[in-house]
Amino acid sequence: MRKAALLLAGILSLGLAVVPPAAAQEGAREPEKCPRLIAGPPIPYLQTASMRVAQAEDMVDITFLGHASFWIESPAGVSIVTDYSDWQRPPRTPRIATMNIAHSSHHTTNPDPAIEFLLPGWGDGAEPAHYDLTVDDVWLRNVTTNIRGWNTTEYDRNSMFVFEVARLCIAHLGHLHHVPTKEHLDALGRIDIVLAPVDGSYTLDQEGMFETLALINAPVVIPMHFFGPSTLQRFVSRAREEGYEVDMRSSASIEVSFGTLPRSRTLIVLPGS
Repeated sequence: MRKAALLLAGILSLGLAVVPPAAAQEGAREPEKCPRLIAGPPIPYLQTASMRVAQAEDMVDITFLGHASFWIESPAGVSIVTDYSDWQRPPRTPRIATMNIAHSSHHTTNPDPAIEFLLPGWGDGAEPAHYDLTVDDVWLRNVTTNIRGWNTTEYDRNSMFVFEVARLCIAHLGHLHHVPTKEHLDALGRIDIVLAPVDGSYTLDQEGMFETLALINAPVVIPMHFFGPSTLQRFVSRAREEGYEVDMRSSASIEVSFGTLPRSRTLIVLPGS
């Protein structure tokens, strides 16, 4: 008994904690899947692509369908449509469809029954939506934010969906109405490509959106939700003033990999609405 007491005293004098195995397992954290990068190698420019199954092992296809909807396709052929609605139906059925509730142009009550994973960005009652889902080579999660209601705030009714595909971390901000807090940013983690609403009125105003983009600090921003060329041009002009490289595309699709991310902040403008 005395020997056991002396042994325990010796362990404590060395500053070691005696932790039961069960407690150690409970305290363990799963490795972060989208950690923030500190530095990266020189990388070339993005390449265009049509909407199709990505052929290269590490390439991801992103196609702007219009408004707030994108078709994202992984190297393994997993298809995702963001802010799926009756306004912007994709040409074929995706495996995953995300939705947001702010307006009918961001969700539907009549989805294609063949969609395997239909993910509303709002929860039931007071419970916020929560997703942590792996589908083949896609890892998906969401971070909820608030939206403006009639003279009130509706809590956790919008989701910023994050897709990790082929080492790329892609965030769709949904119908974002406020600058994300530190807690939101910590939950987002490192983001490589932001799909950002830039209308400047129905979602965040222009000041708020550029503050948000500076906080997220992704190398690529793709604008959406811009209601015509004049609103888009206003955002593009401000982006140039903020130091963004501006890459105007004639195709609604790009093919991108982790290795082809630009070194400087780049706004990639895809045709759409």
